[in-house]
Amino acid sequence: MLQGSHRSCWVGFAILFCLFLSAVPLWAQHDEHGQTSIHVKVSPDHEHHAAMGSQAGWEGSIAGVAYSEFNHHLTGMLVVIIGLSELRHALAMSFWGWTRFLLPGALLTSGSFLLIWSDHNAWPIGSLTFIQTFFGSDSEIFQHKSYGLLSLTVGTIELLRRFGGIRHAAWVAPLPIFAIIGGLMLFGHSHGVHPSAAKIAMDHAIMGTMAVTAGSSKLLSDWFRSPLHAGFSKWELPWAVLILLIGIQLLIYSE
Repeated sequence: MLQGSHRSCWVGFAILFCLFLSAVPLWAQHDEHGQTSIHVKVSPDHEHHAAMGSQAGWEGSIAGVAYSEFNHHLTGMLVVIIGLSELRHALAMSFWGWTRFLLPGALLTSGSFLLIWSDHNAWPIGSLTFIQTFFGSDSEIFQHKSYGLLSLTVGTIELLRRFGGIRHAAWVAPLPIFAIIGGLMLFGHSHGVHPSAAKIAMDHAIMGTMAVTAGSSKLLSDWFRSPLHAGFSKWELPWAVLILLIGIQLLIYSE
């Protein structure tokens, strides 16, 4: 039985990884018009300012909107997967036990994707260096990369938890705390000079509110769970439903 569960787990990871690979070619396409074949030696500061100017022109452009919407839609698909797997857990359904591995799989997939492809001009696929990407003045890029790192960290913790590698009760906290921190970050998340800045801010505020509420519900669920009813907590349901709603909102996100 355990062997079958592990086999199903790896099948789930394989599906997520295939979705990730299938999205990479679409995501990695960039508009290279206007590039010159003459290589001129310039200072790092000049490269940084040039990249910032390119970013300003990128926001709101046809290519920039398509890039951003694809990012949100792919993330939405992964969040919906997380929501459905958590809904199964919240309702204490005993079938398809291997789906408990979908949450860490989706977090690891989305984290890897954001860390690499979240911004067209950032490290490692753009002209900005690692230092400029993580310690530069562009808060949007920094937040995207932060989401990626947090997703990878929490995904790894949840994977180890579900495999039984770490059992201390304190390890249940990173997941809801990640939801709360991520939700709070969305209130200050900006796409720079964008024609639809007000609409984008509203969308992010709604998702941020749901994420903070979901994370708080999850913390209450883990705090108040009774040893006699370890398989069910009334706070698990709002957590799962809100995560599912965030995923749906990401799927229909538009700029």
